[in-house]
Amino acid sequence: MSPTLQGSILLVDDEAAIVRALHRALRAPLGNGVKIVTCNSGSEALAELIAQRFDVIVSDLRMPNMGGMELLALAADIQPGCVRMILTGTADFTTAQEAVNQFGLYRYLTKPWETDELVRHITSAIAFSVEQRARQDHATQWVASQGQASPEELERRRLEAMEPGITQVEWDAEGCVIMR
Repeated sequence: MSPTLQGSILLVDDEAAIVRALHRALRAPLGNGVKIVTCNSGSEALAELIAQRFDVIVSDLRMPNMGGMELLALAADIQPGCVRMILTGTADFTTAQEAVNQFGLYRYLTKPWETDELVRHITSAIAFSVEQRARQDHATQWVASQGQASPEELERRRLEAMEPGITQVEWDAEGCVIMR
C-alpha cells in the first residue's frame, strides 16, 4: 500500500460552480491527506496565501479585478515554494509561454479538464513541492549547523572539504601560483 498523499491546494476561479466542480473532482482521488481550499477571487486567494502555506495553487487565467497571471506573480512573492498552475478555458500559447517564463508556471491546463489527468498533474505538483521543501529544510539545517558563517566562509569550507588545501593557494601580482 502506498503512503497517503499529504499536502494543501488552493483552487481559485471566479465562477463558483467551477470551484465546486473542481473540489468534487479532486476530493476523493486525492484523499483525506490533501487539504483543499477554494476561493472565488484573486483577493480572497491572496488572503489565504498570507494566512497559510500551500503546496499548490491552481488559478483561472481570466478573472475580474485580478487575473490569474497577476495572482500567480504575487503568490510567487508570498510563497516562493508553492507550485503554480493555470487552469483556463483559453488555450493561448503566448500566454502559456509568458506564464512559464515569467512566473515559473508548473502546468498550463485547459478547461474542460479530464479528471484523471488533473489529478495526475496535481499529485505530481504536490510531490514536487514537498520534495523542494525538504531540500530547502535540509539546506537550512546544514547552514545552521555551520554556525554563523558568511556565505564566503561556507564556500571556503565546502571547497576545503572537497580538496584540502585548495583555499590556501598563494598568488603573485601577475596571477601565478606561488609554489613553496
